[in-house]
Amino acid sequence: MKSLAALLIALMIWGLGLVAFTGRVDLSTPAPEPPEADGVVALTGASNLRLEAATRLLEEGKGKRLLISGVNREATRADLQSVTKAVKPIYDCCVDLGFTAANTIGNALETAEWARSKGYDSLIVVTADYHMPRSMLELSAAMPGVKLYPYPVRTDLNAHRWWKTTSSARRMIVEYCKYLAILGREAFLGLGPKTKDAPEAKDSP
Repeated sequence: MKSLAALLIALMIWGLGLVAFTGRVDLSTPAPEPPEADGVVALTGASNLRLEAATRLLEEGKGKRLLISGVNREATRADLQSVTKAVKPIYDCCVDLGFTAANTIGNALETAEWARSKGYDSLIVVTADYHMPRSMLELSAAMPGVKLYPYPVRTDLNAHRWWKTTSSARRMIVEYCKYLAILGREAFLGLGPKTKDAPEAKDSP
């Protein structure tokens, strides 16, 4: 009986967390205009809306450069220009394509390397509304010293009534479980020993 009660409590907590997660996604859009940052990063996915939104932010001067992370290796710069609807002079000078990322962890690593290479300390992150919470966790873990401003793009998921269709419910539940897995991973890593700065070497007498 105790194990059954514990299971029921765990399921209740999980369910309440799911409701809170979906509510957070629902309220995240329409996103307010972000402040200016060093750069803008767009995480690719099924919809091109996030690429269009990120390009608009670049053209409005919200960032110096735009990284499109997770580009299909078979895509060309011309393909991406057509998808983003970018003005050619700005696209040619200020848009970088990342081809190495195959998932959200890869996006985070690719973005972190790009930010380091450019010396950027702040980024606007553009991705789908339901994908933003997990993306922010991964990006924050990959570049803890960089300020991140989320700019979620509304999708056809309908986060307000996600339970109405099987596809929406499945996508939201899977995303929530992935989000919980990253939270658990970061909590576990946080329990480990903290690395102390090495003492400065003293000058020889």
